[in-house]
Amino acid sequence: MDIKLTEQERIKVLNSDDIYGIMQRILMREQVIDQNREHFWVIGLENNNRILFIELISLGTVNKTLVEPMEVFSFALQKRAVKIILCHNHPSGELQPSEADKDISDRLIQVGIIVDTEVIDHLIISAKSYLSFKDVGLLDELKKSTKYVPKYVLEQRIKEEASKIAEKKKVIEIAKNLKRKGVDTATIASATGLTIEEVEKLRVRKG
Repeated sequence: MDIKLTEQERIKVLNSDDIYGIMQRILMREQVIDQNREHFWVIGLENNNRILFIELISLGTVNKTLVEPMEVFSFALQKRAVKIILCHNHPSGELQPSEADKDISDRLIQVGIIVDTEVIDHLIISAKSYLSFKDVGLLDELKKSTKYVPKYVLEQRIKEEASKIAEKKKVIEIAKNLKRKGVDTATIASATGLTIEEVEKLRVRKG
């Protein structure tokens, strides 16, 4: 269900407070939202973080709601959102994320990476307050998870990382060779892309 927004609500999102201000008002619209059940919304954003839409994806029970990635991202892709914010309420007022909350966030974050529609936050809200996964560091923690990362993606990441390490080793060897020849630190840094601090830390035997 598409949530109707006023022009004043189609704001440019600067932080989690901005989202909560809007979602709190939506939560309190009793004619639209049954406050005794969990609801899961997706907020779609333009590249400049202006709100494109807010969509109610799922209507659950008093303590859980089911969310399918296809439903979440189909709206985002149809409406050309480049990033999304997840949001759901806890009717109990308890804001601590459950393991199920973390799990669905993990899954949606990884799907978002694949379809190039970044999940930039997940808010758990009540009528009085909220918790932002981004603000408490949980979003960054989940982005590092590999639970829902396809095997081929993991393999590609490993190859890319190995390639970067190999390239770094080559650069370091070049820098060491230049250092042995007495080339000054600033020139070595400029030529190799290493920082001056990295060049200074290189230990070489002068022949």
